[in-house]
Amino acid sequence: MADTFEYKCPNCNGGLIFDNKLQKMKCPYCDSEFDVEALKEYDTELDEKPKEETNKEEQTQVESNTDDDNFSNETNTDEQWDESDGMVVYYCKSCGGEIIGDKTMGASECPYCGNPVVIMDAFKGELKPNLVIPFKLDKEEAKRRLVNHYKGKYLLPNVFKEKNHIDEIKALYVPFWLYNAKVDANLSFKGTKVFTYESGDYRITETSFYRIDRSGSLAFDKVPVDGSSKMPNDLMESIEPYDYKDAVDFQTAYLSGFLANKFDEDSETCVPIANTRIKQSTEDYFRNTILGYTSLTCESSNISFASEESKYAMLPVWILNTSWNGQDFLFAMNGQTGKFVGDLPIDKGKAIRLFAIVSILTTLIVFLIAYYIVLGA
Repeated sequence: MADTFEYKCPNCNGGLIFDNKLQKMKCPYCDSEFDVEALKEYDTELDEKPKEETNKEEQTQVESNTDDDNFSNETNTDEQWDESDGMVVYYCKSCGGEIIGDKTMGASECPYCGNPVVIMDAFKGELKPNLVIPFKLDKEEAKRRLVNHYKGKYLLPNVFKEKNHIDEIKALYVPFWLYNAKVDANLSFKGTKVFTYESGDYRITETSFYRIDRSGSLAFDKVPVDGSSKMPNDLMESIEPYDYKDAVDFQTAYLSGFLANKFDEDSETCVPIANTRIKQSTEDYFRNTILGYTSLTCESSNISFASEESKYAMLPVWILNTSWNGQDFLFAMNGQTGKFVGDLPIDKGKAIRLFAIVSILTTLIVFLIAYYIVLGA
């Protein structure tokens, strides 16, 4: 059983990749195109247990696929483990080069010949994702969105756009847990209504306090939490939402030509993060049903989970690393919708000038208001 798998073109034996524009497998050498569904049979072995579950110390002798060598080419080599740093070494059959990654690597490419490879063991048995959202946007779109991200940022240093260099840009399938949940909620809010009126020479302010109770049940569908410790949770949350209408049953063919990692934080580990998001969304939902109050504070919240389940998904993300003036900046783009996020540097000189302008304008407005009040009196 092979650990590394390659999709090969039956016409020229070139490495097939998933084309995000065509939503098909395409050979970059002869331009042949193939439907992903036609390659589904190559994932039949994913229902087996991964090798690491049966014998972690076993080194697998890889054999070629003798049934049909038109689409596939499996690496005929031993998998090598470096226990000192947890790295795994595979060998490219096309050129013999080393493909090095950690234990979470699920898809990569040969650094020497560029051959796309999928690590089948990363998706076998319980490790097999339920669904995948294929990439819709390419590298050029990610670069364009980065430039658009600069626009309208007054405090951005002028030279940043010119001297900021993209050190790395990669298309990565990130492992996510998608949680479905039903919750029962009982919440109590304190609301205030403030009324101000004049009586003679006095301006009187009355504040009335109210208790508002809300209760009910809500259902949540596909609440995402990334299952990779390598990815900052806040960055992954920032590029949401995904449109799950584009989700399809998982096939390794979608990974060919991209990078992918399997999860290293399981569903149970990520449950507290999902629950926190669900509880906050529940509170926000009921808060938004209360109108007409000057202020609103949640005083008590009792939210219980009636049921909860999760699915494992691979979602597309573009990661961009840039450097400028000795600093590193990380950006992310939703590979389906194009939503782009990332922190930018601030020009301190511009910030000081902006603060001074705002301060002067505020002082001027206060002075004018005070002047007209005195003039009216």
